[in-house]
Amino acid sequence: MSAEQNPTPETSDAEPRPARLTAAAALAGLEGLALVVGGVWMCALGLTGSPDDRGQAVTGGITLIVLALLPLLAARGLLRRRGWSRGPAVITQILALPVAYNLLQADSLAIPGGIALAAVAVAALVLLVNPATTRALGIRGPGGVQDQK
Repeated sequence: MSAEQNPTPETSDAEPRPARLTAAAALAGLEGLALVVGGVWMCALGLTGSPDDRGQAVTGGITLIVLALLPLLAARGLLRRRGWSRGPAVITQILALPVAYNLLQADSLAIPGGIALAAVAVAALVLLVNPATTRALGIRGPGGVQDQK
C-alpha cells in the first residue's frame, strides 16, 4: 500500500498513543482472544466429546476462530494507530451487542456472559468514537476537516 492509501497521522511520532486508544485496542484484542478460546473449545468438544452433530460442532469452532481475526486485526491496527482499524473495531462492537442481548435472554449461566459482553462492547464503542481516539488515528471529520482540539 502506498502512503496515500494508508496515511499515518502527522502526530504519531510526536505524541504518545492516547490511553483511550490503548484501552480500545485491549478490549478488541480481548474479544478476539475470547472468540479463539471459544472456537478451540467447540472444536475440542466436537472432536473428543459426543455432540449431536460432530461436523457442526467443528464447523462452528472453526467459524469462531476465523471470526476472531476481525477484532484481532483491528486491535493490532489500533495499537499501530492505523485509521482503517477503527471501522472493523466498531463493526465488531456493533455485532457484539445483539449477541449480548441474546445471552441476556437465556435462563442460564449465559446471563453473566451477556452482561460482560454488553459492558465491553459499549465501553469499546465509547472509546472508539472519542475525539482523542479519532485524532490519534488521523481520521478526518465531515468534509475532510481535521479536528483541531
